[in-house]
Order: sequence, then structure tokens, then C-alpha cells
Amino acid sequence: MGILFATPWIFGFLLFLLYPLVASFGTSFTNYSILRPPKWIGVSNYRELAQDAVFHTALKNTLVYVIGAVPLGTVLAIALALLLNSRVKGLPVYRTLLFLPTLVPMVAQATLFLWVFNGDYGILNAALRGLGMNPPNWLGDPGWAKGTLIVLAGWGCGQAMVIYLAGLQNVPVSLYEAAELDGATAWQKTRNVTLPMISPVIMFNVIMGMIGAIQVFAVPQVMFPGGAPARSTYMFAMYLYDNAFLFQRMGYASAMAWVMFVIILLLTLVALRISDRYVHYETN
Repeated sequence: MGILFATPWIFGFLLFLLYPLVASFGTSFTNYSILRPPKWIGVSNYRELAQDAVFHTALKNTLVYVIGAVPLGTVLAIALALLLNSRVKGLPVYRTLLFLPTLVPMVAQATLFLWVFNGDYGILNAALRGLGMNPPNWLGDPGWAKGTLIVLAGWGCGQAMVIYLAGLQNVPVSLYEAAELDGATAWQKTRNVTLPMISPVIMFNVIMGMIGAIQVFAVPQVMFPGGAPARSTYMFAMYLYDNAFLFQRMGYASAMAWVMFVIILLLTLVALRISDRYVHYETN
């Protein structure tokens, strides 16, 4: 009876997840333009990736984005969760306001920030000029564009913040009371009690944030078409999309997808390895 009730899910898993996964692996060894039957070419797609300068640029941009966006989003989400975990009036209102940006579609967010960071007519630069400053062209300068994209990653930290907030509420109050008896300051309680107790939650959010950052697509695609300026914001997923649907090189795009999978797998394994030392789990 259990298998009978699980059959719809099993069917969906086999048809919409497992089959495309296996098919993409096979396609990565072919020259496939969608309109013609695939032609087996062995590991030529992977050899070409190793020599593709645009691929190297996209991979470098993505890794820089991951290194900047994941720590920023983690710190911001934890800080907001700590503030929301305090006893202040109107707390439900603050929680709702901080979570609302997560519900805004990414394309709408990108369109909004196009106007905020516009070098000539943007709200941000208008405010900075009002203060007597000479602001940069955030979207048109290669030196600022990638940094702008990283800063925008903190805008959607509301989902992680809610998870951190749930973890904070499960920290035993007795531990804080014991720390206060020992004369611990607020920072010492945060460092020695709060962070170790929510370290499994931090590890989960870091891994999920890292996976999401590697796959980032919608915001840079809308704000920086083609990776402009000078491909400084050309991300891995953007190049994969262009190869699959613009250049109609589905085999090459499938090879890129499997390279992305391997990178995500390796980074996840490294994070799990590090977690053995820094993540603390409760024991009964």
C-alpha cells in the first residue's frame, strides 16, 4: 500500500529527474544541436572546455561571486536573526518586513536595482552626489559591476534568516544563564554559546547558499546582459544557457552542467569535511 501511494512521486522522479540526468550525461559526449540527431564525439566537449577562455572567465567570475556573496549573506542573515530574536515591540512586523524581499521575483528585483544603481539617473548616485561625492558607474565599470552583484546577494537573505531564527529559539536558556553567572559579555555569549549551538544550521545554510551562488543566473542575466561590462559579470550558468539555447550546442552545455555538478560536489564535500571540526551537534 505504501508503494502504491508513493507511485506518483516515483514516476515523477524517474521521468522528470533521473531520466534527464542520465540523458544529459550521455549528451555531454555528443555534438547535439537539437535540430539534428546527436553525434558521438567522445570527450571532445570536455577537452574544449579545458581550452575555452570564455569558460575560464565565467568560472572565475562565479567563484569570486561565491567567495563574496556566501559570507556576506551568512553574516547578514545571522545578524538579522539575532536582532529579531530579541524581545522588542512590533517583532512580527519586523520579521515580515525583512522576509518580504525574498518573496519578490528575481527578475523584478533585478529591474528595480537597475534603476537604483544606474550611473546617470540612479537613486543611489543621486543621493551620493547630494552629499558632495563623485559616485562610480556601478553597472558600467568592470571594477564595480561584480562587487555590485555581490552586494545584491544580501538582499535575499530573508529565507536563511528565518532558518537561523528557528535555530536560535532552540538554544537552551540555561546556557545563557550559566554564561551570565560566569560574567560573560554579550559578545562572549554570542561567540561561545549561540554560534556553536546553531553551527549545524549555519553549515546547512552555507552549503545551500554556496549551491545557489554557483547557479546564479536571473539577476546577472537581467542586469548585465552578455556579462557586460567586458564579461566581468558573465557567470557560469549564463554561459551554459547561451551554449544550450543561443548557440544550440546542447552537448557542450551538458558537459558544462556536469562540470558544475562536480564543482558543487567537491565544494560540498570540503564543507562537510570542515564541519567535523567546527560544527557541534547535541548528544543525548
